[in-house]
Amino acid sequence: MSSPAPGPALPVTRPGRSRRALVAGSVGNFIEWYEFGVYGYFATVIAARFFTPAGGSEVEGLVKTYASFALAFFFRPVGAALFGRLADRIGRRPVLILVIALMTGATTLIGALPTYAAVGALAPWLLTFLRMVQGLSAGGEFGGAVSVMTEFAPPGRRGLYGSWQSFTVALGLLGGAGVAALLATVLSAGQLGDWGWRLPFLLTLPLGLGALWLRLRLDETPAFEAEVSAEAALEGASFDGAKSPPAREVARAVALGAGRVMGWAAAGYTFLVVLPSYLQRTLNASFQQALTATVLANLGFAVTIIPAGLLSDRVGRRAVMLPGALLVVALAIPLLNLLQDTGVSHGVKGAAVFGAGAVVGLMAGPGPAMLAEMFPTSVRCTGLGLAYALSNAVFSGCAGLIITETVKRTGNVDIPAYYAATACALSALALSVAPVRQVAGGDAELKECA
Repeated sequence: MSSPAPGPALPVTRPGRSRRALVAGSVGNFIEWYEFGVYGYFATVIAARFFTPAGGSEVEGLVKTYASFALAFFFRPVGAALFGRLADRIGRRPVLILVIALMTGATTLIGALPTYAAVGALAPWLLTFLRMVQGLSAGGEFGGAVSVMTEFAPPGRRGLYGSWQSFTVALGLLGGAGVAALLATVLSAGQLGDWGWRLPFLLTLPLGLGALWLRLRLDETPAFEAEVSAEAALEGASFDGAKSPPAREVARAVALGAGRVMGWAAAGYTFLVVLPSYLQRTLNASFQQALTATVLANLGFAVTIIPAGLLSDRVGRRAVMLPGALLVVALAIPLLNLLQDTGVSHGVKGAAVFGAGAVVGLMAGPGPAMLAEMFPTSVRCTGLGLAYALSNAVFSGCAGLIITETVKRTGNVDIPAYYAATACALSALALSVAPVRQVAGGDAELKECA
């Protein structure tokens, strides 16, 4: 194994500030993915209330629901560029405060929206608008949160600290699944469809206010403060944004980063979010059965994330992420065939989806630190945010829409496996071919297996 690539020394952060930054950065990710999980888990209910007029097709309504889901993801790159640029110019802290306020407001309002039965065609448009606002805020959330976590991380612990971003994604999805499962248990199907689906969205308000309070107490990162001081000293004037590397270098790094995480994006959403609707519509599972499978997949996901991030601090990001991508390529089709087999016990199927989530965690654990290390401080929020947002817009946001529509048109129930395996094959290629090195002037301590 080669020694770490040298990079500029960053200011040493006190442990208390590092832990506070970890919590403040993580809580926004939890809320964001809690909501996106809830939207996915209640996709069939939302389709009936907002996108299916009387007499309309249930499958058509589900496709429209996932189209709204995808639209929110396509606004993520816009948010990543807008809020990322702000965070790189004025600081991480004020942008993280702004995006959590936007996310909380939009999500809470979804829980209060009138349905199609009440206001007709206006209902889906209102829902879609709020999904767009969520997409903008989520685009700024990832870049800012990962920058804060990794820039406050102690030396040699960026993989561990960055993995908390992915871990709180798992917690958010689990939280959404848990709330959905609880409501499905204590409420009748009629109550759940009439008003029960609103409760998980309204719960975001107190969660968001708590997150806002934490971020108001957050310090600016040492890396950004050092960048400001260095620029001010060089120019002898007020700071007006750091000097950025050439745009062509940054664009190449963004494309490479998106390629490296596309497998994580596609497999993650296929196994962790789209699975409930697929099991219900394609394999005729009950709502409770589908949610149980999703909870198990997310538990597997959560179990491996932090160990994978910690391991990547010792052996390198690629050495952990590449096996995860290759395992999805090898196991996606056998996994789906097992779920389709009526002769297989529920226990075996549960173990299989738990394992699928665990494999995705191998990619998600080191992923945030890997992206952060590809960009220097002056463009870190913008660069890593765009790489992640573009990958998620295509491979996560479109997962439900592509899978549902393709299964509908072809009748091939193996489509989810093909989708996840193809994306992971491309991700493995990006991880294998491109050297693990400093990109666009990145200041990371990178490790690479010989």
